[in-house]
Amino acid sequence: MAGRFEGRVAFVTGGSRGIGKAIVQLFAEEGAKVAIIDLNEEALSETTSEFKEKGYEVYSRVADVTDSAQVESAVKEVVDTFGSIDILVNNAGVIRDNLLFKMTDSDWETVMDVHLKGAFYCARAAQKYMVEKKYGRIINISSTSALGNRGQANYSTAKAGLQGFTKTLAIELGKYGITANAVAPGFIETDMTKETARRLGISFEDLINAAVSKIPVGRSGKPSDIAHAVAFFADEKSSFVNGQVLYVAGGPKN
Repeated sequence: MAGRFEGRVAFVTGGSRGIGKAIVQLFAEEGAKVAIIDLNEEALSETTSEFKEKGYEVYSRVADVTDSAQVESAVKEVVDTFGSIDILVNNAGVIRDNLLFKMTDSDWETVMDVHLKGAFYCARAAQKYMVEKKYGRIINISSTSALGNRGQANYSTAKAGLQGFTKTLAIELGKYGITANAVAPGFIETDMTKETARRLGISFEDLINAAVSKIPVGRSGKPSDIAHAVAFFADEKSSFVNGQVLYVAGGPKN
């Protein structure tokens, strides 16, 4: 049976680890050709080799989403290599957590640049090709932190900004057969949440247990949970779902 994404090309930023890698894997398993850009050269190389060994068609390149020239060039290369970009997932992210009075200019700017500039540059570059084809799926990875989270004034602001960006893209691009939606993960076990545990000075296991105690479904999230939500928005059959934010957090967020 042909996969859901047979004949499609998916471009995922920050796709070599964690949530991004799970998203790339699901698309590849379901027949898509996949393109990954990432700044982490070592992780990118490992992930690319792993996926190629599994027989997936993979394009990968070390690129910085905060550099518009690098983004434009990577997007063009993917179209030249695979023929199109049908699905864009803006997943690349960083954290520079600190309470407001300790937060530096650099902490603020780095987080804004990667999440907001990165999503803007990638969406602007990809939409040209999507508009030509009259088809596209743009999925932005937000976070439950968009609703506010202690020590994350920068990250919360950036993730809330991504939701506004998503809704605007949905309005502007809908008439070209392009939808834009966002997935907002809650607590997911990744390298990023391991970093949070280190910052708090507690073990990762303790952080997981503390998170799970507040999650109605009684477990922590895995990268695959987010990948399945992204796949729903990316599906050809989801063409009437546009400008939405889906919280994937094991319970309601409001």
